[in-house]
Amino acid sequence: MNRRGFTLLELIVATSILAVAVVGLMSGITGSTRNAARLRDSDRIVMAARERMNELLADYSLPRDTAVSAPFDPALLGGIEAGWRAQLSTAEKSPTPSGQWALDRIRLEVWWNQSGNRRTLELEGFRRRPPLKGEPGGAQ
Repeated sequence: MNRRGFTLLELIVATSILAVAVVGLMSGITGSTRNAARLRDSDRIVMAARERMNELLADYSLPRDTAVSAPFDPALLGGIEAGWRAQLSTAEKSPTPSGQWALDRIRLEVWWNQSGNRRTLELEGFRRRPPLKGEPGGAQ
């Protein structure tokens, strides 16, 4: 008798191989989804940090040599708890006797909580400004 088809043992082996492959794929998809969420959060933080740095660079009323900090609005960051801390200092003064300019340094540290861990991002920006009162070339 010439029978065509699969034996029960062949079906069990094929099903087992398929099950192992599906479990492996599901594990990979779960890891990819987790990484995508982490990267999305990091992108939101970087965009908020850039925006904050641009605002600080444009704000000439920022107190010098004093740390300033505030939280970010979680609604703008997709519910991420985050905040920032910045400090303005003088990086360089004009080497010429007339003292026509000075260079400010703004250091910005952005923090956020991700999966129960506190993460930080540090940025540094510079801006040119006229000399301050008491500096060479500044108003007296």
